[in-house]
Amino acid sequence: MDIKNLVFCFSIAFAISLAATPFVKNLAYKIGAVDVPDDERRVHKRPVPRLGGLAIFYGFLVALLCFANPIDEQMRGIIIGSLIIVGVSIIDDVKQLRALIKLAAQILAAAVAVAHDVRITAISVPSFIVESGVLQLGVFSIPITMIWIIAVTNAVNLIDGLDGLAVGVSSIASFSLFFIAILGGEQDVAITAAALAGGCLGFLPYNFNPAKIFMGDTGSQFLGYMLSVICIQGLFKGYAIISFIVPLLILALPLFDTIFAIIRRAWNHKPIMEADRGHLHHRLLDSGFSQKETVAILYGITTVLGLSAVLVLERGAYIASLLLMVTMSTAFGLYKLLRKRFNLKRASK
Repeated sequence: MDIKNLVFCFSIAFAISLAATPFVKNLAYKIGAVDVPDDERRVHKRPVPRLGGLAIFYGFLVALLCFANPIDEQMRGIIIGSLIIVGVSIIDDVKQLRALIKLAAQILAAAVAVAHDVRITAISVPSFIVESGVLQLGVFSIPITMIWIIAVTNAVNLIDGLDGLAVGVSSIASFSLFFIAILGGEQDVAITAAALAGGCLGFLPYNFNPAKIFMGDTGSQFLGYMLSVICIQGLFKGYAIISFIVPLLILALPLFDTIFAIIRRAWNHKPIMEADRGHLHHRLLDSGFSQKETVAILYGITTVLGLSAVLVLERGAYIASLLLMVTMSTAFGLYKLLRKRFNLKRASK
């Protein structure tokens, strides 16, 4: 494992993303990629340029091309797929495309990746289901891989509702994948994760509350797409049962929020793709937490999930489960205490 190249890869992605963001901000104003707060879901009060994901993508791509050696078939498919996602998302950030058009672009990007051999070919299952413990997916590898890519892409997009939330969560997830790749000796996966983490952190200073620029769909869909394919490159190749659990742990927050959103909308007889104000970050805001406090809480949850994923691979599921239960119990207790104080404070007014 060449640690020096990994550090350089991260640093270049970070520096380019950081330097490019002001230029992207000016471009966003020129082409009309501006988010105007015109409904109750939006928590910002003034127009803010979006399109910041272009800076993340640029930093990531330059770093990847410099240090991914060689650019093999899988990496070509991933890059082409990301170009499709970013290209359509730029148009969406300017003109607000229909949901079905964006879904079609995601399907195309996923299909390109699959055509370049980015696939979940097998999953680990208990031995009482399959004696070998490995279930070969065969022809089902194509639809399952595409569903995974599209699901994670949309999951990250859906949590992009507060300043710094989606890019921060993606940064933490990228670092988790980075450390797991190092532990597994996966140099190519580590390079990709390092480039993605660097691009995210370079943009983050401009996206903290109050945000100077949003990353828009250009950023959120690109990050979701990349996180999904990095998992396929590395974690889904493993044949231990924990290799299937780890990516679900790392991406648990956006995936849970997405599943809950689908159930909530179906229960309320609303279109599944119709936006609402019922996401986890909205509920925390409505409970009395500020934007910064809400983002910090969700960062903390993602960090614990990421650490648990690393511990699953290093120390086994028992230690990771213990850490997860203790931390979540503490977090729930703190939430109830703070919620009670907020209600008392509101009642006294």
